[in-house]
Amino acid sequence: MSAEYQVEHPSERLIGRYARGDTEDTDGTEAAQGGGASGAGIAHDEVWALEAHLESCARCRARLAAATRDATPAVTALVDGVWAGLTPQLPAIAPMPRLRRWAPPLSIWASPVMVPWMCMTVLVTLIAVILDSLNSHGVSFVLLLAPVLPVFGVAASWARGLDPAYELIAGTPRAGLQLVLRRTTSVLVVVISALLVAGWVTGAGVAQWLLPCLAFTTGALALGGLIGVTRAAIGLVAVWAAVIVTPTVAMSRTPVALHTDSLPVWGAVFALGVVVVIARRGAYTLLGVHR
Repeated sequence: MSAEYQVEHPSERLIGRYARGDTEDTDGTEAAQGGGASGAGIAHDEVWALEAHLESCARCRARLAAATRDATPAVTALVDGVWAGLTPQLPAIAPMPRLRRWAPPLSIWASPVMVPWMCMTVLVTLIAVILDSLNSHGVSFVLLLAPVLPVFGVAASWARGLDPAYELIAGTPRAGLQLVLRRTTSVLVVVISALLVAGWVTGAGVAQWLLPCLAFTTGALALGGLIGVTRAAIGLVAVWAAVIVTPTVAMSRTPVALHTDSLPVWGAVFALGVVVVIARRGAYTLLGVHR
């Protein structure tokens, strides 16, 4: 962490620089507002860390307000004028209901556009169970579809073209890998719950579908940091359909990739995906990942 942070709170110098707008531009150069007066602008990661801290620290928000009054008197005068006009109208405005501490905002864990994909995932799982019950001597469709079931849900949770509020979400301090992992967790909760029921009905072993499912999820995120989560999801599903699903349905034989002997390979793929996601965690703050 930067030396301008004390034990838990940012230093007065950092608060003052932030109040003056002493930050870097997107190309890494100093911003014109105050960079020239105090050396190099504040790095983007420090700005995001500071803004995330300000969300939950009333003390530091008060320090920032005091620093802003001193650093930018014109802005302070403008804000005071706005408050003077709004204050008489505030008693007539109904207060917002208080959010319970145990109920975090839904946008942290899920997006409204994810709901259709969740419903589709449950429906596909149900269809796979029905196909398994009608085809007792052939391949297990639950095992065949389990790896790709969470992929589109993960893509929908962080897709620029599907979420109308993506610009607002991407511009918040908590955007990036933290939000991606939370929304991915919400997808996996639904998918794994549906597969647990499907596996219990059809007799499919948990390890046989769980590891491929997790491997494809981390694979979509790992590739998503390079080419965009949506493109990664489409590519992985297309490859799985062409290489595994089509030949398996044609020959009515469980592929080697879904045998228990292949579980160590799936575990290695899952571990590799986790390592790549962690190593490239900064990529998920870029809008290109939303493609």
